[in-house]
Amino acid sequence: MTAPSLDVVKGAIGQELGPLAYSYCEREAALYALGIGAPADSMDQEELKFVYERSGRGFAVFPTFAVIYSRDLHHRFLSGNLAGIAYNPMMMVHGEQFLELLRPLPVRATVTTSLRVSQIYDKGSGMLITIEGESADESGATLALSRSSLFIRGLGGFGGDRGPSAKVERPQSPPDLAHEEKTSETQALLYRLAGDVNPLHADPQMAAIGNYDKPILHGLCTYGFAARAILRHFCANQPRRLRSIEARFSHHVFPGETLQTEIWSLDERELRFQTTALERNAVVLSNGRARLRE
Repeated sequence: MTAPSLDVVKGAIGQELGPLAYSYCEREAALYALGIGAPADSMDQEELKFVYERSGRGFAVFPTFAVIYSRDLHHRFLSGNLAGIAYNPMMMVHGEQFLELLRPLPVRATVTTSLRVSQIYDKGSGMLITIEGESADESGATLALSRSSLFIRGLGGFGGDRGPSAKVERPQSPPDLAHEEKTSETQALLYRLAGDVNPLHADPQMAAIGNYDKPILHGLCTYGFAARAILRHFCANQPRRLRSIEARFSHHVFPGETLQTEIWSLDERELRFQTTALERNAVVLSNGRARLRE
């Protein structure tokens, strides 16, 4: 791939990529929750409520479902052209994700998400594009704010700013909790039904173009597994208690691998976490931070 000129990059910063509208009901919310591994135990009513509309606890939308509100942006990613920047879609990976939840997610809604390219950085080995989003319901009330960083391998060297290298520090002490859960061999095939149809996660030939031995799990699926660990152990599975969650996708996950999420509690409202694929001892989510409500 050929890196774009600095002028093209500067012209892309600030471009609007929305608005995108997304309508859903219990079915779509439940499909997402299944995609991120819920329920780990089909007899657990506290997780069953995320996938079963007649649960004895009442149906609830898992909070990180808000990342799905901008799912139609994936089609633009797969086009190989984003804000005038051309690239090979198989060389794009998710770099980081931040999500802030301003109110509980409705069970049914039509949500409109406004998106814009906020920053583009030259990391040398690739280009990092940051996209900010705001999702609102039919009344105009903001449900969630997001910030996604996308890394395009091989597209660096265009002469732009390298950008910040801020790191979320975690304690050096042993974690307060370690949650272990195995993904299924078909986890990526299930998660993609929520809307991320990138063939990198399903097609072995496309994965090979991206230099992977086989299709990899969506970063946002791993993100959802970590969020489930946090919600279960620190929020009593009450969605309203999760205020925000962010992480860096530092390594890929292969479907079927075991994810261990280690969590440090700084106080009642602040957590740090990281997730490791145990079979390869690879840290797959780093810079993890979650903020809670009482």
